[in-house]
Amino acid sequence: MPRSERRQMARPRGQATASKRAARKSGSPWSAVGQAVLKAFISPSGQQLLAVAVILFGLLTLFTIAGLNSGALVNAWARALVFIFGWGAFPVAGLLVALGLLWLRNLVHCATAWRWRPFLGFELTLISALTLTHTLLSTQSWSLVESGRGGGLLGFGLSFFFVSYFGVLITIFFMLALLLLGLGLAFDLTGQDVKAVLSRLAAAWQAQWATRKGEATVDHLGAGVAVSPVTPRSRPARAQAAESAATVQEEAPVVLPVEETPSRPVAPRSSELPPFSLLKAGRAVGMNQEEIRQKSRIIEETLAQFGIPATVTEVRLGPTVTQFGVSPGYVQRGANGEEQRKVRVSQIASLSNDLALALAARSLRVEAPVPGRAVVGIEVPNAEIDLVTLRRVLESETYEKCKSPLCFAVGLDVAGSAIVADLAAMPHLLIAGTTGSGKSIFVKSLAASLVMRNAPEALRIVAIDPKMVELSQYNGLPHLLGRAETDLERILRVLRWVAYEMDQRYKHFAEAVARNLDDYNRKLARKKEPLLPRIVVLIDELADLMMAAPDETERLLTRIAQMARATGIHLVVATQRPSTDVVTGLIKANFPARISFATASNVDSRVILDSPGAESLLGQGDMLFLPPDASAPRRVQGCYISDSELEAIIKFWQKAAGATPAQAPWEKLAEKPALQPPLSDAEAEDEALLEQAIALARSRGHISTSALQRRLRISYPRAARLMEEMESRGIVSLEQQAGRPRRVILGGEEDDF
Repeated sequence: MPRSERRQMARPRGQATASKRAARKSGSPWSAVGQAVLKAFISPSGQQLLAVAVILFGLLTLFTIAGLNSGALVNAWARALVFIFGWGAFPVAGLLVALGLLWLRNLVHCATAWRWRPFLGFELTLISALTLTHTLLSTQSWSLVESGRGGGLLGFGLSFFFVSYFGVLITIFFMLALLLLGLGLAFDLTGQDVKAVLSRLAAAWQAQWATRKGEATVDHLGAGVAVSPVTPRSRPARAQAAESAATVQEEAPVVLPVEETPSRPVAPRSSELPPFSLLKAGRAVGMNQEEIRQKSRIIEETLAQFGIPATVTEVRLGPTVTQFGVSPGYVQRGANGEEQRKVRVSQIASLSNDLALALAARSLRVEAPVPGRAVVGIEVPNAEIDLVTLRRVLESETYEKCKSPLCFAVGLDVAGSAIVADLAAMPHLLIAGTTGSGKSIFVKSLAASLVMRNAPEALRIVAIDPKMVELSQYNGLPHLLGRAETDLERILRVLRWVAYEMDQRYKHFAEAVARNLDDYNRKLARKKEPLLPRIVVLIDELADLMMAAPDETERLLTRIAQMARATGIHLVVATQRPSTDVVTGLIKANFPARISFATASNVDSRVILDSPGAESLLGQGDMLFLPPDASAPRRVQGCYISDSELEAIIKFWQKAAGATPAQAPWEKLAEKPALQPPLSDAEAEDEALLEQAIALARSRGHISTSALQRRLRISYPRAARLMEEMESRGIVSLEQQAGRPRRVILGGEEDDF
């Protein structure tokens, strides 16, 4: 047989032998045990056991070094650590415990970001501290290493090297600088953080120096001369937090535009107005730097998992939420990567639920995009909601710049900026929200803002409170007309009086040839006559009125809202049920300014704001504010005012005015029928139709609803209402059979009168 054929026949046989050897090797019991052990260690449960083992090993090492435990193996391990690190063996053992805890935390669904800066900082801190310790104790002493004191072998070697070549003084200064650098890296401090700390220290030193200088000036001038040293105003806590968290990531620095209470002194107020000291000052809370950095990283990683490249480029700290500004990136297309496509804003907005899950947020709102900014705003709730007091907004520069007498404090937005609105420019405000969302407190803070700015002769308030407990606290305020009305029948009388007062003012304007209240008051001021005050009508619950008298309530509110702006009469209406049967189309069309607190569903949010979003609010004053000149609502944390602050304001005005509230003007209308308000156009038309129907019925003797519809050329429902009105007045008989004409009881041709 040729050699080539024998070689070909031998090759398969050799391959079979090798495969058998591999099979026998792979099937050995030791290989199976090793694979099982490896799988056990790689599994999540095995890794958790390893993490616990590392923690226990670190604790055992720490106890052994401290002399609380002994054993042959652990003593040898402890002596080795002490020989190498000296006193640094304690932090090394603590590092083992910390690493085990971090590993275990990472395994129980709390992802830990393993970054190099803290580890490098710990190493630099440990090395510099050991070297510095050994240098300060004794540079050339080997006995310190043998006794386990000082910096150990590591500290001895580095100290010997640096002292030999650079000297003791240079070594000390260099190790101190290395120690500070290590601490900065370990605690993840940035240059801006250090700058902020130095700025605060410099400001504190300047304040202390100015105080001492002022005291020295007082001592020099002697008694009898009061000198108040001018000290720089301390920066707000929120501004300090903004400086400390100015950079969230190293790659993408985060801008924190925070507009807060001005650092300059507040302009002095008139002595005739209540001082701001009657109100309580607030405090600022928010996310710290580590929370901001962690949530920014989670947002970027979550979006990246769904194939959306995006970067958090700015963070705005607010009292209720922190808004993370996300800039969409580009998705590369093609083999060469030349074709790029910008990520759509709608793609980020559609992942709101996934982002809320990743951030473990109770609710999350995506503003896509933020008006005036090239970012998508992701609003994440703060762990603690900031209490925005009324004083905090009233002392802001924004409120001071507003010169309108009807300016009021709204609250703070997501950037911590003070939001102030002018009721005269709205000119009416519609408020909605579920029970406990904060709308009643907002109505009271709005009234308090107006009272803090206007005297009783310039502003009158009409309080309508069907809930009986909210606006009744304003009873006794000189600005209030009468008392807070709680009875439904009297409330309708109040609304009729407001419409009557509006008509009377228009008559006065026509006689004086004035366009609005300001023009009319200027002419009265030239004649030195009393000016007409502005009137603000507060209605705390609209749903009760709409259930009791829907037609008349809707007609009066609509007519007042349509025509009352020029007369200086403004409506503030609140309701906890923003459904279409309460907030009707006519009412909604005449209230362009709206505020929505937390709602039960997005349907209610669409009723009040024409857009969803209010269903994801947090409550407790968290609102969406839609001014009449804005295209999208703005998220604001509303102001809070306590009962004690209200009592202080009322007592101030009672003492300043020195007069009890006068009788409500609608009481006089009830006493004098001749002064009843004139009928509106719709009422006059209905009255004329009723007179025509009565005349037609008397001329015929019998009348039916269809006959009224044909003769008067009106709709069938209107003819039926006229028939019911004539029946209630006793003009026609009761209906005997459906569709049959009714007999005329009074004034017909068949009567014998």
